[in-house]
Amino acid sequence: MASPLSQSATLHDIAARHLHARHRLLQMLREVQATRSYVPEEAIQFFAHVLNLPVARVRGCVEFYSFLHTTPRGQFDVYFSDSVTDRMAGSQIVAKRLADRLGVTLGEPRADGRVTVSMTSCTGHCEQAPAGLANGRVFTRMTEARIEKMASLIEHRVPVNEWPAEWFHVDDGIRERGITLDTFIPPGEAIRTALARGLPATLDEVERSGLQGRGGAGFPVGRKWRGAYEMKGTHYITCNADEGEPGTFKDRVLLAKYADELFEGMTIAGLLVGAKKGYVYVRGEYEYMMEGLQTVLAERRAAGLLGDNVCESGLDFDLRIHLGAGAYVCGEQSALLESLEGKRGIPRVRPPSAVKIGLFGQSTINNNVESFVQAAQIAWKGAEWFSSHGEAKSRGTKLLSIAGDCLRPGIYELPLGTTVHEMLARCGGENAKAVQVGGPAGTCIGRAEFDRRVSYADLATGGSVMVFNDLRDMVDVARQFAHFFAHESCGFCTPCRVGTQMLKHYADKIADGQGTQRDLDQLRSIGDFVKGYSHCGLGETAPNTLLDTMKRFPEEYSSRLLAEADFVPDFDLDASVTESRALTGRQDQLDQIHSD
Repeated sequence: MASPLSQSATLHDIAARHLHARHRLLQMLREVQATRSYVPEEAIQFFAHVLNLPVARVRGCVEFYSFLHTTPRGQFDVYFSDSVTDRMAGSQIVAKRLADRLGVTLGEPRADGRVTVSMTSCTGHCEQAPAGLANGRVFTRMTEARIEKMASLIEHRVPVNEWPAEWFHVDDGIRERGITLDTFIPPGEAIRTALARGLPATLDEVERSGLQGRGGAGFPVGRKWRGAYEMKGTHYITCNADEGEPGTFKDRVLLAKYADELFEGMTIAGLLVGAKKGYVYVRGEYEYMMEGLQTVLAERRAAGLLGDNVCESGLDFDLRIHLGAGAYVCGEQSALLESLEGKRGIPRVRPPSAVKIGLFGQSTINNNVESFVQAAQIAWKGAEWFSSHGEAKSRGTKLLSIAGDCLRPGIYELPLGTTVHEMLARCGGENAKAVQVGGPAGTCIGRAEFDRRVSYADLATGGSVMVFNDLRDMVDVARQFAHFFAHESCGFCTPCRVGTQMLKHYADKIADGQGTQRDLDQLRSIGDFVKGYSHCGLGETAPNTLLDTMKRFPEEYSSRLLAEADFVPDFDLDASVTESRALTGRQDQLDQIHSD
């Protein structure tokens, strides 16, 4: 962690470096956080003044993102990934071991300001768990021996960049390649092919390929691009590289190994609709990739593939990378656009769609990394090359991030339409009793349904696949997901803000063996309500795993219920005031009365 610099000089430099642009507020706040370990009130007041923004808006932005803080963190700021698959690999054990070794409480800085140890949501390295972040740098495969060494390095103030290099090694995790991972485009060739064919004809090619958005919803990419193409006025291209769905890490591989293909696809989309600017929204956990991504961008600008007169076409287009700061909801398209504008990532009311009113109020094409990569490959190799794979209603291949109870976790590129049985055979997960497809927001199925297919016509997924064997407690898995959604709800709408907390409460009550059939019925009723009335996709999908596991593993729930009781109070008044009694001395008086 860098030592604090002159307060006013640093803030002025940061604002100037970002051209005093309001939409770069989040990037400015990230720099302050990195420099000082938190965003002090002075910085909030400063940015409000120089950007002519309400103080409440700047403070609200700081408080919204989990990687920004209003109180100091430790000189060494360590986060452990807390996804279900990381827990299965022992993340909570090694995190507690480090906290105990350093004498800190999880989530709180040590009194001397040396270190903070915290848990965070999935960091996107599930197949190399336990994983986490140390001052923004990703570490993988933590063991108790490494934890002992880490504690010693922290106590001796050894800078993170001098820690053992092998701790920070990230494998690409590729286990099985298909047409996407086997296709590397020579820089600029897809753009030149698209220009030679004609941009309208290239749009036809993308439509004919049947490419559907690879973020999980499966909306046809060509239709989205066509809608923007027919819109007049200013356009923007945005790429959703937030990849915050727990259990998903395939975009991490594409960003690291296929950045040229990504930028090629975004450029083609930009030239097609006349956009001059594009933004790649990269999740904050992937900050360590920034240097490599910026290098590729610089090389492409030098080669005439970005900037003015792209490929001598007379058309201009350039790209900028925007880093998130830890907010799962920013994976939702409209929340991402809000964050790109320097605001809290609160999902917008829809319609209209982003194609009509998107970034800065203008027509916007937003797709994820895999979609842009495959669109570029289609522009280069043609629609038939792509559509000859997959099935009738789901063309092409899909990159799957497979983790959990399997022998060979990693990235698998499989034709859409592959059955769960086939997928499990490939990754060594034949002993699975349950598979979660699509992350916590997706679908949980049991053995009886392993003949179902991974496709947009059946089991849709943005890429996450979690495998659970017979030793796993599915009630506890669902409870962990309930806690995740309660934490990640943006709080905008009541059904989600209150509903996810209630889901967490009842999930805890049942998992802890304090629930009744009435509680189980209540949990199901609340889940249906949250799904039906929430403002955005987060709330609409938050109850999925609870509802799925109640349906497919009813015996695991019924075995936890209190058979003798019809009703157990949700609120224990006596327990809730115990602390207050102790503070006022009343507890001693009551204890004396009871003893008499």
